[in-house]
Parts: sequence; structure tokens; C-alpha cells
Amino acid sequence: MHRPSAAAEVQPEEEHHPTDAVFQRAAEIFRLMSTPIRVKIISTLCHGEKNVTEILSEIDTTQPNLSQHLNMLYQAQVLDKERRGNQIFYRINNYDVVALCRTLCSQIASESVSGPR
Repeated sequence: MHRPSAAAEVQPEEEHHPTDAVFQRAAEIFRLMSTPIRVKIISTLCHGEKNVTEILSEIDTTQPNLSQHLNMLYQAQVLDKERRGNQIFYRINNYDVVALCRTLCSQIASESVSGPR
């Protein structure tokens, strides 16, 4: 089991105590991001808005499956969308989720290169 060094151990917060609502929202975000395809969608859209065809060219899945995941992210207000003609363009709407995904993926990638501490 990975145990952080003494310097990296999490210290209890003195002034800010999250409410149950904060923990509930955090759990909702983790649940939403619990499938690799949704994390890939976020990563793809970090580079700018894209339509479904452009996203599909970067993610190996079917169009109906992609649309289902895009809709879930949209309903959760992680993504925003705009119709232009017969195409729908998606973009990031919640950059806190992006920061969370980047931090976690970077940490995992770093550990896979250096091995667990």
C-alpha cells in the first residue's frame, strides 16, 4: 500500500470544514468521472471545442456510446454545447473537473514511470 512521506501527509484543516453537501458533490463528480471514456472526453476537449465527429476521431467508440457520455457530462454541467447548423459543438464548462482529472492522471502517470513510493 502506498503511504505518503511525512512531508506529504494530509494535515487536518483548521479553518475550513467541508459540509456534507461538499462531500456529496465530490462523490457525484467522482462517480461521473468513473469511466475512462468520460476522462478521455475531458482530455480531448481541454484543447478546445470540438464537434461529435472530431471527438469520435480521437476516441475509439461508437457514435451512440459517445453521445450518451457527452450527454451525461452536459447534464452534470461539466460540458456546454452549442448547435451550429446540423452539428453540435462541445466545450468545457467546469474547469475544476478538468483540474481534478489532470492532477489525478499526472500523478498516476508519474507513479507508473517511477514506481510506487
